[in-house]
Amino acid sequence: MQNFDVDILVSGGGVAGLTAAAVFGTAGFRVLCVDPAPPVTERDAEGSDLRTTAFLQPAQALLEKAGLWARVAEDAAPLQIMRIVDAGGDTPTPRMVKDFNAADISDRPFGWNLPNWLLRREFMARLDELPNVEFRPGTGTKSVFTREAMARVGLSDGTSVTARMVIAADGRNSPVREAIGIKVKTTRYGQKALAFAVTHPIPHENVSTEIHRSGGPFTLVPLPDYHGMPSSAVVWMERGPEVMRLAGLPDDEFEAAMTERSCSLFGPLKLASRRTVWPIISQLAERMNGERVALVAEAAHVVPPIGAQGLNMSLGDMRVLLELAEAAPERLGDRQMLDTYHRRRHTEVHARVTGIDLLNRASMIESRPLRNLRAAGLNAIYSLAPVRKTMMQMGLGARG
Repeated sequence: MQNFDVDILVSGGGVAGLTAAAVFGTAGFRVLCVDPAPPVTERDAEGSDLRTTAFLQPAQALLEKAGLWARVAEDAAPLQIMRIVDAGGDTPTPRMVKDFNAADISDRPFGWNLPNWLLRREFMARLDELPNVEFRPGTGTKSVFTREAMARVGLSDGTSVTARMVIAADGRNSPVREAIGIKVKTTRYGQKALAFAVTHPIPHENVSTEIHRSGGPFTLVPLPDYHGMPSSAVVWMERGPEVMRLAGLPDDEFEAAMTERSCSLFGPLKLASRRTVWPIISQLAERMNGERVALVAEAAHVVPPIGAQGLNMSLGDMRVLLELAEAAPERLGDRQMLDTYHRRRHTEVHARVTGIDLLNRASMIESRPLRNLRAAGLNAIYSLAPVRKTMMQMGLGARG
């Protein structure tokens, strides 16, 4: 019988990879998680990830099961209302405001927002609590060799690890995916996103606000108060050259520009962090599995940051993998299990990537007639209560 060093090797130590290690470690599997870059776990440290993640209801349940939610619940800002603002007129002022309230479909918020740097810190601490999990930061995946019965992974520290299953959570340029030859389809929009935190005098009241004009949405997502002031995380999507221009502005000019782009809904916005720039693409792998390998998160699918879908789709991947692994632990990583995983996830993931692609293209519209059409579409969706509720339920990803 094959002797395995671990049950599961997780390649990637971002939020998704750390979550996978905790999920399977808590379930009793022996897990090794590796990442070539040691995580930055302090808010203002160089290289920290200032983006935030909104965990929707199904994702929160998975974090709770993995012992992760208890570590972050105090810092989570609830998202009770998703507010869509159309500001596509001649001036950047609201001409239509529609609220999607979680109370219409649930007795809980849509989700809870948390900073990525804090998630990494607390998820690493959870892995330290699990005796059957090892996290090896500063070590990357160099090679992947698979056979029907096992996978052998060569690591950058010179060691070789045998595993029953490899989970590729190593990003949009996944070394594991490339090593096993799975192709991806990539869509580029000519967009980038600025991610940063702000304070503002008008409280957000647990409302996530997405403002549409042209170039892409300007989204403010609630955070806990910062230095005694209401605070939000901002993702500002625009054409690439415009993002680089904005990124280079002095703070006072940038604050004036973002206050105008926010339609001054929260009063004057003040920077509460440095600005970081992220590329915007859509990407979908042809398959979500290979021999002894499961692709999850951005190794399998990448979407623009609209509707809090990205990491929540990733946790949908992990829910299905965990269900299959717990139902038949003896089949962990075999062809039947991973083919089933692909079938259960790929169709839904493809549909969500396509839907978010369409939403992003609509948000980029610059011509006035098409912006008017976009506003009319939003009004039509909102006016039909059954359609509105269905859209909210689909957004939660409860069927993932």
